[in-house]
Amino acid sequence: MTSQPVKASPPRDRRVNPSRVQLSRQMRRFARETEPDALVLDAGAGRGPYRKLFKHARYEAADFAQFAERHTPLDYVCDINDIPVENGRFDAVVCNQVLEHLPDPYAALRELRRVLKPGGRILLTAPLFYHEHQKPYDYFRYTRFGLRRLFAEAGFDVVSIEWLEGYFGTMAYMFRQIGAHLPSDPKLIRSMTGGGWRGGVNAAIVLSTKFAASHASNYYARLDGRWKYTSSGMPKNYLVLARRPQDPG
Repeated sequence: MTSQPVKASPPRDRRVNPSRVQLSRQMRRFARETEPDALVLDAGAGRGPYRKLFKHARYEAADFAQFAERHTPLDYVCDINDIPVENGRFDAVVCNQVLEHLPDPYAALRELRRVLKPGGRILLTAPLFYHEHQKPYDYFRYTRFGLRRLFAEAGFDVVSIEWLEGYFGTMAYMFRQIGAHLPSDPKLIRSMTGGGWRGGVNAAIVLSTKFAASHASNYYARLDGRWKYTSSGMPKNYLVLARRPQDPG
């Protein structure tokens, strides 16, 4: 009997994503504050990474499902601007990293307000500083002032707008981009930056920066989990907590 070769498992990616770490913390808190048997909509659910947090509640997922990636079981395959449910169906809505992909974010927020019950809560995250992704469906980046205005004009009461990760998390992302995208061919760097000894110096600086950035990214990512530094700099993403106001009596 011949033995079959064992297929090696791919190496684990040990890099820490501080945005996911911080979002997981915020989502656990939001889920704990969600009443048992409440009906929750995950708008733009994707793979549904937070479904398990709402086991005590009733969870429904919506996504337009235009990408090849695997999705969580979807209750609604739809545009978030047009969710096929009645008014005031949900007690809570979560909408993570979706708003930048919508050509009309105001219409989307109006629709999310429509499907929320009066007094219902929404947790939403959106990027301020991130590369183009899920192309060509990537349209906007958001400041806290833009988010506050959008939510207010859509009819929400904003409870808070805060940094999702601290500036160390933003630095970790910037360093990761540097490590990934700076050129790695010393001959190319030398030829493109003048050649000779100056080109050699330029190549040495670029390559050393690329190497250092790759290691600094992991350092700052882990540091963000211990100290969410917000005294200066900027976040990579903002997190919004808001409510649909109670209807006037």
